[in-house]
Amino acid sequence: MAKIKLKNIILYAYHGCMKEEREIGSDYIVNVVVDFDMSASSMSDNLSDTIDYVSLNKIIEKEMAVPANLLETVVERIISSIFKAHKTINSVSVEIDKINPPINGSLSSVSVKRKVNR
Repeated sequence: MAKIKLKNIILYAYHGCMKEEREIGSDYIVNVVVDFDMSASSMSDNLSDTIDYVSLNKIIEKEMAVPANLLETVVERIISSIFKAHKTINSVSVEIDKINPPINGSLSSVSVKRKVNR
């Protein structure tokens, strides 16, 4: 089993329950880890035998561009889309950090993380 990690993808998006969050937007950091069998690609050295991380990044960007009230919803959409696009992936872990959330307090971010096995 092998892992591909996409670390600290920085995106601007419009998620949140408050009207201002949906209008103004916010910075987000997304981390994704996929588990897969790399035996074929390690022998062939062909991109078609592995998980293309460019494809993973496009899925993340696409799902982050669709506004949602909850980060939980966006996490689930990303996981579902990755599984749909890549049948050889065994598990997906997605974490989304919302930078400077509108909370009366001192914190740098809030995050939602989920891992799903196929």
